[in-house]
Amino acid sequence: MYTLLKTAHSYWAFIVLILLIFAIANAFFGIVKKKTFDSSDFRRSLFVLISSHIQLLIGLILYFVSPWFGKWAASDMGVMKDSQARLYLVEHPITNLLAIILITMGWSMHKRQSLDAKKFSRIGIFYFLGLVLLLSRIPWNTWL
Repeated sequence: MYTLLKTAHSYWAFIVLILLIFAIANAFFGIVKKKTFDSSDFRRSLFVLISSHIQLLIGLILYFVSPWFGKWAASDMGVMKDSQARLYLVEHPITNLLAIILITMGWSMHKRQSLDAKKFSRIGIFYFLGLVLLLSRIPWNTWL
């Protein structure tokens, strides 16, 4: 089960990152070209939100079934001294949770805006911040 979840988490991450990049580019072009925020923009942003939440759920399940999780009990907080254990048990989950919170905040804030430029800017800014956080804590050496 661990291998299946790890594979799903890895491949779904590619999907989330690509969708985030497209949503951010769409928001940027929406601001620059002074587009109206229409239903396709709404669906595009919503799809990114949903896919990122699916990634979070897969990641949370993976966290608790991972062999890394046993290090919490075995090491008596020694995971903070081991850089790889700290990445998998503390930095990656917390940073990515914050990224998903930022993406969700962008989605929620855009719905309260009446001007199209503000809708695009809320999506663009918060999705971009979420993307930066996600990219900062990906374990690149084991992922690719």
